[in-house]
Amino acid sequence: MTGPDLSHVSTWVFDLDNTLYPSDAEVMSQVDRLMTDYVARLLDLPREEARIVQKTYWREHGTTLNGLMANKQVTDARDFLDFVHDIDLDAITPDPDLCARIQALPGKRYVYTNGSLKHAERVCGRLGLDDCFDDLFDVEAAGFQPKPHRAGYDVFSRRFDIRPAEASFFEDSVRNLKTAHEMGWTTVLVWPKPGPRDEECAEPGHHPDHVHHATDCLKTFLGDIRTARHLSAK
Repeated sequence: MTGPDLSHVSTWVFDLDNTLYPSDAEVMSQVDRLMTDYVARLLDLPREEARIVQKTYWREHGTTLNGLMANKQVTDARDFLDFVHDIDLDAITPDPDLCARIQALPGKRYVYTNGSLKHAERVCGRLGLDDCFDDLFDVEAAGFQPKPHRAGYDVFSRRFDIRPAEASFFEDSVRNLKTAHEMGWTTVLVWPKPGPRDEECAEPGHHPDHVHHATDCLKTFLGDIRTARHLSAK
């Protein structure tokens, strides 16, 4: 193998949306529109004003939901999550090759998402990744402390007994990778294409210092890396 050396990794952590499937799939655009609809209805605002509130909360609090909760504007977080994730997943193409490459990774494998558990289960099911992960960890499991807030990472780490020097994190968000880097994890940026998070897009070859590796195709990257399994096969 001539790809990046991740032979030290025994815990593989994956973001869900725009990471396990290509970011140009019409998934998060649906979620984004539904978030605007929810904020507009909840706060009785025109959609244009609701979208400004939505994006302001996302920038300042990590997620729109966390902003609504911090400002005591929503009392039922599950209602929000169910509403914004009520989407058509036909935009996602099942990916058996990705499944095979994730299953080949030695050690534990987890999904860590700011979305809901139900949404993670639906997306993984659509991709054909049902049997690829040891567990799925959602924003509710994090005590509604979303990435990039350190508190959620700490809950995740305690629950799964994460050893930082042996953990890798695959994400499309550079700010979420920054927290993982500060904790000692190996970070891999899956380049997002322009969309709802334009300000986070990093051009190939141009990414922050807290990103150890970057790729525009998760499946290809996983097929190229060197892992402990490759070393043991020599």
